Amino acid sequence: MNRSDLTEKIANWRTHLPVQLVDEAVRDIIEQITGAMESNDRVEIRGFGSFALNYRAPRKARNPRTGGQVEVKQKYIPHFKPGKELRERVNGNK
Repeated sequence: MNRSDLTEKIANWRTHLPVQLVDEAVRDIIEQITGAMESNDRVEIRGFGSFALNYRAPRKARNPRTGGQVEVKQKYIPHFKPGKELRERVNGNK
């Protein structure tokens, strides 16, 4: 499911809300999560999960094409950890 599918599904579910308003709300939520992560803040949505950044230290890697070594710079990787309720729903409350 992509963002437009999500917007359409919510608009069909909540028929009293215009599609444009739903689209703006979805965009705003994504923007707020992204902005918080840019500031290195953790975002937790109870029952759904949390978004955080994982640090990857600089390292030497191998270029598969040439076989030579390349320097990989440090970076932060976005990470999502599902909440207990989401895990239970996905696994059928097992």
